Amino acid sequence: MLLRCSQPLPLLKHTDVPPRVIENFILSGYRFPNYSLKDCLLSAFRPTNETGNFWTHFVPVFIFSYHFVEVFGWEGAPPSSAPFFYPLWTYFIGVFCLLMGSSMAHLLNSMSLVVREVCFFVDYGTISAYTVGSSLAYFYYIHPRAGLLDTVAPAGLDLDQDSREAPTSAYAIPQFSVFFETFYIPSACIVAIVCVLSCSITRQKWRKHRYMIRTLVFLLPLLVSSTPVFYRLLTRSPYSAGSSSFAASMPTSGFFWRHCLWLLVSAVFNISKLPERLAPGRFDVWGHSHQWFHCCTFLSILNELYMIKAEVRAILLSPALLLPPAGPSGLPGPTAASTYGVMLLLQTTIVSIIAWFSWRASCIYGPQRDQLAKEHQQSHLKCH
Repeated sequence: MLLRCSQPLPLLKHTDVPPRVIENFILSGYRFPNYSLKDCLLSAFRPTNETGNFWTHFVPVFIFSYHFVEVFGWEGAPPSSAPFFYPLWTYFIGVFCLLMGSSMAHLLNSMSLVVREVCFFVDYGTISAYTVGSSLAYFYYIHPRAGLLDTVAPAGLDLDQDSREAPTSAYAIPQFSVFFETFYIPSACIVAIVCVLSCSITRQKWRKHRYMIRTLVFLLPLLVSSTPVFYRLLTRSPYSAGSSSFAASMPTSGFFWRHCLWLLVSAVFNISKLPERLAPGRFDVWGHSHQWFHCCTFLSILNELYMIKAEVRAILLSPALLLPPAGPSGLPGPTAASTYGVMLLLQTTIVSIIAWFSWRASCIYGPQRDQLAKEHQQSHLKCH
């Protein structure tokens, strides 16, 4: 029986690992693609070319959670388990899956070539789940009619100046009502599935342009998911000028444009492979483009969270919430089926796609995995 070496496994140069593992302009710091689970976990605490990729999405999980839970302590907020917060929780699930999926993919992808493929299929799936989680939050909190009260106050409710909002019966652009109320969420789901399929295919085809394809494909959901925000920016606010709700929603545009800016910057890093392109080998461990891509992506998500929180606060400042199920305004309120149900259906579809591509990867890389495992065992004979 072979005994494991007590010292960490050696890091390798790009010439010593399978071509499938090599990243452009990264020349050293590679882990051998046959690590055990324990080896992978320990590698988070040693300088490899994946260490920064892991921490730049693992630490943000806690930063995001800290800013997220603040909402539930606001005055006038319903219990965290109330239907009003269902869209916010689906958004949290999407972001949590994205950050954890990405960090774990970078940490565990050296267990084998097949596991490496599966890790990144899961990574693409979590990004798509995040985009739909964002869409659900946008629909229920930034929808063109979000925040609008019925023209007739509920019995016993005295509406003050802050709550005299515009009628709910009219959109600024009525032609968009069918899209928002019928096609918006299904469109977001379809685009998310297309993104998973396209990015997964680039791991087996179109390898030369894979970074550009993956980046552009994941910018597509921005255009679809953000239509409620674009609508809001191009038309009037649903809240009357001078109201507390209007003041609370004022930062929305600033947060949204910063959200878009950081997404654009992250795309530039991911496609250009700067700075390692300018000095191959110098940024192998710290400071290469994928780490900056992660940082910019998280800053984009954080600004998106601030934007959603601003809209949630605006709705909560109204004396009657828009969003109970079957509310009087005509905009359906969130239900378990329309939020968690949508996410569950999407995740089931994504898991099916991941399973298919993982099976294909096993057929392609299984023989290579077995050969690498044999060579890896032989190299450890020196430890005895």
